[in-house]
Amino acid sequence: MTEALGLASALIAGLLLGAFFFGGLWWTVRKGVKSERVALWFFGSMLLRTGIVMLGFYFVMGDSWQRLLAGLFGFVLARLIVTRLTRIAIRPGQLAQEADHAP
Repeated sequence: MTEALGLASALIAGLLLGAFFFGGLWWTVRKGVKSERVALWFFGSMLLRTGIVMLGFYFVMGDSWQRLLAGLFGFVLARLIVTRLTRIAIRPGQLAQEADHAP
């Protein structure tokens, strides 16, 4: 019973970490296209998101490969969910219209 609870908590943690990572990526793209310092936005966001996700996997998953696998499954599942939700939120050509300073 405790093993199943550990796997379920790892799955939920993976979902949360994935939602943070891919939701943050979506937010960065939306802010980055409006910014004059695009590289700073993307590089800073990548470092922050990757660092937090790696620390999350390190502390939550521990030394169990089963928990790591469940967490990675949750992470990939969160990617699919965030991709589906952001595809609905963005109309075609919306980002191109927001980027008025682009060449």
